[in-house]
Amino acid sequence: MVVPTGVGCRVGGFAGDALPAARLLAAASGCLITHPNVLNAAALYWSDPRIHYVEGWALNRFACGDLALAPARQQRVGLVLDRAIEEPLRLRHLQVAQACGASLGLSIGPVVTTEEPLGVGLGWGGSGTSWGSLQAPGALLRAGEKVVEGGGTALAVVARFPDDPDGGALEAYRHGAGVDGLAGAEAVISHLLSHHLGVPCAHAPALAPLPPDPLLDPRAAAEELGHTFLPCVLVGLSRAPDLVAAGAAHGPGLLHGDQLGAVVAPAGALGGEAVLACAERGVPLIAVTGNSCVLQVDGAALGLPVVEASSYAEAAGQVLALREGLALETRALR
Repeated sequence: MVVPTGVGCRVGGFAGDALPAARLLAAASGCLITHPNVLNAAALYWSDPRIHYVEGWALNRFACGDLALAPARQQRVGLVLDRAIEEPLRLRHLQVAQACGASLGLSIGPVVTTEEPLGVGLGWGGSGTSWGSLQAPGALLRAGEKVVEGGGTALAVVARFPDDPDGGALEAYRHGAGVDGLAGAEAVISHLLSHHLGVPCAHAPALAPLPPDPLLDPRAAAEELGHTFLPCVLVGLSRAPDLVAAGAAHGPGLLHGDQLGAVVAPAGALGGEAVLACAERGVPLIAVTGNSCVLQVDGAALGLPVVEASSYAEAAGQVLALREGLALETRALR
């Protein structure tokens, strides 16, 4: 299941609002591989052994056949904190890590602070998508290396983000009508670390709390329940699968890209690497027309054969039909 980040998807463009769809697809398929943008709900989370939490860069490499996934019962989740985080906010994040250890039994540590502020910058593309930059990527990579050297087998990173770079965009997002302005920069951070370290990674932004808004959209509400967005990241990474080079991947229980039975993605956002890699190998592509976004990169634009679904409930039915060996064009199923 792929829902690209920072493109304003009606489902999956907010705070873990694609989780119900992921749970349904996991039940229909028996094994769902998806990425943090689908599953992260700030202070909320949902654990399901049928769902595998795989960062976007690693998901692309898995779909291309370069990586295999080794399901893990437990990861030791190390934590990288941006030097730019103010002390009260830093303390809140440390307390989240302590709470996940004490209340959920997660293995947390080591904790490393970057040697200098990361300097996160936010921006917007001409299509309306969000993107971002880092002034000190080397400091991020060196901190990640220290975590792995200290025994961390997965990596959560918290970077200090600008609080309100565009009040209008933030207000639209909180009211359920905009694009997540943080998402593009978050993807830059997690992709960079996953590629460099080869371990499961995910990111949570550090932000000052916002004043209560009585018009808040429920899809954005999960981000406003606590002081940090870190809990879901620590829980997701605690059982994220190990990343194994495909050439060295042998033995039972490993997941390989050539085992994929279907890929489910928004109908207008089919241009990502994972989706195109699956399409190239003939994996059935289920395009959810009901999940609109600011992009219009659909099957017709790309010349790809797709099976359209109006909703994720319909997509789950199509996944179940494929799993049972039923032809989707069968009249009784239409």
